[in-house]
Amino acid sequence: MIDELDLAFEDHAERGKPRHRRGKGGKGGGGGRSVVAFLMAFILLAVLGGGVYLGYSKIRDFFTAADYDGAGTGTIQVQIKANSSLTDMGNVLVDKDVVKSTKAFTQAAEKNPRGKNIQSGTFNLKKQMSADAAVAALLDPKSRVSNGITIPEGKTALEVYAILSKATGVKVDDFKAAAKDPEALGVPAFWFNRTDKQKVTKSIEGFLFPDTYEFEPKATAEQMLSEMVQHFLTVTESLDFVNKVQDERKISPYEALTVASLAQAEAGNSDDLGKVARVAYNRLYSNTFPCNCLQFDVGINYYYQLQGKPKKPSKNMTRAELNDLKNPYRTHNKPGLTPTPINNPGQDALKGAESPPAGPWLYFVAIDKQGHSAFAATNEQHEKNRKIAEKNGVL
Repeated sequence: MIDELDLAFEDHAERGKPRHRRGKGGKGGGGGRSVVAFLMAFILLAVLGGGVYLGYSKIRDFFTAADYDGAGTGTIQVQIKANSSLTDMGNVLVDKDVVKSTKAFTQAAEKNPRGKNIQSGTFNLKKQMSADAAVAALLDPKSRVSNGITIPEGKTALEVYAILSKATGVKVDDFKAAAKDPEALGVPAFWFNRTDKQKVTKSIEGFLFPDTYEFEPKATAEQMLSEMVQHFLTVTESLDFVNKVQDERKISPYEALTVASLAQAEAGNSDDLGKVARVAYNRLYSNTFPCNCLQFDVGINYYYQLQGKPKKPSKNMTRAELNDLKNPYRTHNKPGLTPTPINNPGQDALKGAESPPAGPWLYFVAIDKQGHSAFAATNEQHEKNRKIAEKNGVL
């Protein structure tokens, strides 16, 4: 019996030279059967090929998350609730047709260096955005609807309470009461370890991360402060802050957080945050500065605020005030850091304290009205910088 599939290929390969004659006249049904066989072969290959393609598509889709292309179209408001995981956020965005799949969104957020910093709130987004575009939009302050509460960098806890109270109606005293137990608000106990042999003073100061927040309606003081603490922990985890300061700075995270707060208060410009942190480390740990004393005036004003007293410009502080033995936050003629951070530093200040630029600086002074400082390794150079500051009307 002749294989019709072989016959079809033979007829195709040697067109005009039939190898199997049918009937007396050399004409029979072979040609018609050959066409049928060829069509059958074509259909079979198409079916097999389609199966392979469909299988490949399923495998590809299994490993590759479905995603839209581009920046999207139109405008839609999306609310990200407090303490949402990346998966929670992705599910909300899929429901609103902002992204095509939760997997695409979580992958985009995980590969973005700031992906873990996405805050809760209401955002103006677009429909059918790529996952990368959606992550970028959620990290862009301009996308946030402006009914959030913004806590600027460098505010003290008391100043944070006042901002929150004004915006929410919750009493300042309620925030003070909630803050008495930082660990109950979510600060891990290890954060209060110290390596500088100073007394441990547990405080919420430093852990209320500055950002824009949208709290749930009728949120309590405890809930609001807890959310801010959780955001602090998320940011420091993304920076690998704890491990880096222990491994590279050889100090505890609490000490580095305190340095970040001091730099936030002293630096008049974000460009100088890391250099101010370096000055602090050089003064405290290099044994090249008198008594390893910090000698930052900002600790004095922090203590004044705790006492309900007004702040004073450094130039108006007396020697007696700078050396007041009753002030635990003084840093003149007293080695070591302040008992606690003196404000709530932002991400740039944390980075500066974590990985400050290398330099021998022991002195700095603001030299222009934009807040830039000049840094010096010697007192002689520092005095020259002070003259520049005086000339520019800063001192």
